Amino acid sequence: MIQDVIIIGSGPAGYTAALYAARADLKPMVFAGYQPGGQLTITTDVENYPGFPDGIMGPDMMELFRKQAERFGTEVVYENISKVDFTSHPFKVWADDKEYQAKAIVISTGASAKWLGLESEVTFGGHGVSACATCDGFFFRGKVVAVFGGGDTAMEEAHYLTKHASKVYLVHRREEFRASKIMQDRVLSNDKIEVMTNMVLEEIVGDLDPFKKVTGVRLKDVISGEVSHLPLDGVFIAIGHKPNSEMFKGILDMDDVGYLKVQPGTTATNVPGVFASGDVADSIYRQAVTAAGTGCMAAIDAERWISEHGH
Repeated sequence: MIQDVIIIGSGPAGYTAALYAARADLKPMVFAGYQPGGQLTITTDVENYPGFPDGIMGPDMMELFRKQAERFGTEVVYENISKVDFTSHPFKVWADDKEYQAKAIVISTGASAKWLGLESEVTFGGHGVSACATCDGFFFRGKVVAVFGGGDTAMEEAHYLTKHASKVYLVHRREEFRASKIMQDRVLSNDKIEVMTNMVLEEIVGDLDPFKKVTGVRLKDVISGEVSHLPLDGVFIAIGHKPNSEMFKGILDMDDVGYLKVQPGTTATNVPGVFASGDVADSIYRQAVTAAGTGCMAAIDAERWISEHGH
């Protein structure tokens, strides 16, 4: 059976694409992958998504997204796509060695924040440890936080956090920053930001009972080897994001980092009939609401493409 639309990925972009495609009677099939719901399933409170004045837990929001898409006929498959073939029509994808075919494809595989690999990052994830200042900065009003990183991402996160936190430490493992000069100047001239160089994060420490809470970090001076404790309320890891696009290398156009390229004002990739939405094609905003918006765009683009090409 040839599907009208197959959607690879199930975060806000994937489920919104499914909702619009289903309401257009395209009977979409969503491959939810190994992390159904995407990054929001590992997020606690979401307070910046329109329509939820009291906030909502990330997993609960994704459950609502899924139910709404299924209500109109979306089929959600809890398997991961392992291979694709976009060289001819219908397009082919494989999950657990089973082949599926579709007239159009929407890619919503998202991006993953890069982490340092500490076990304590996982332990306190969503409880004082974050990789998104725009998402979580509001929870640290009047508190002391630290940003770890040395590129533009770290500078942007540190600068943004000064709107909420009482003090922001910017901690970098080297003496020099990779960030652009304009971003460095903005941060270094901010009285609320204290820069700590030649320091690496050894451990995030905190309380586990009765509730998980970050209380500080253990830092190591890379030159002297001295270990010190820095009291903190929050930790932001800002060493970049990695788009989940490895599967499409050599098939779809992408930038040097791996973000899929789309034609301006659309979600169309370089392969006609294949569309990209959400964080896999967005290196700038990376928000649930922008991902959902491009998911809507991808579904409409796919519907029009199928209609115009007689598939």
